[in-house]
Amino acid sequence: MSLFAWFRPAVSALSTEQQQRRDRLPSFTQWGECSLREQRWVVVDVETTGLNLNRDQVLSIGAVVIEDGAIDFSQQFERTLQREGHKLSPSVLIHGLGPSAIAAGCDPVEALLAFMEFVGDSPLLAFHAPFDQHMLGRALKDSLGYRLQQRFLDVADMAPLLCPQAHLREAGLDDWIQWFNLHVVERHHAAADALATAELALILFNRARQQQIDSPLDLQQRLSQWKRRQQAPSF
Repeated sequence: MSLFAWFRPAVSALSTEQQQRRDRLPSFTQWGECSLREQRWVVVDVETTGLNLNRDQVLSIGAVVIEDGAIDFSQQFERTLQREGHKLSPSVLIHGLGPSAIAAGCDPVEALLAFMEFVGDSPLLAFHAPFDQHMLGRALKDSLGYRLQQRFLDVADMAPLLCPQAHLREAGLDDWIQWFNLHVVERHHAAADALATAELALILFNRARQQQIDSPLDLQQRLSQWKRRQQAPSF
């Protein structure tokens, strides 16, 4: 056994039925040239045991769908994942998921399969998307032996790109909620945060259309250009 194999986490044993479900998961197609309104988007948020990208685990997943220019409340997803040996950590003060809630959660394999079936071939939106993307990717690899292929757009980048007049750089979700005067009943809960992010995304899609950004491909390209400008050294 190689040293790399020794440190590689073991994939959970999948039943034949679970393997078949995993193998039927659709691949993500390229960014489409349909309109932003026509595109089905999955807005996701995860709660985790902490912020360490290599050690901490996903505890819950919340998601909602934007379709036909509106949040589709008939398409919502929420799961808490069982985690053996989960102990109290400082993060429980934020998300409230203590050992009893985790013990009563779903088998991670079933939860992650159900989530990916819910996503289908749709692109995903998240606030600070690289974190959610990395944590979900690790969870899928460890539990399903599956490589996350779906593309993400970061709402935390979309907001300053489309609303430069706000002068909010490196702002959090609460900052943008306040700037747009959104009424959010609950926060720091995966499903509630996904819904708040979806409400913000709808406003930003409207701003994008006003700026002649009409398709997911247009938006992805504009975001890439904007991020390169932000990262360029200033002289």
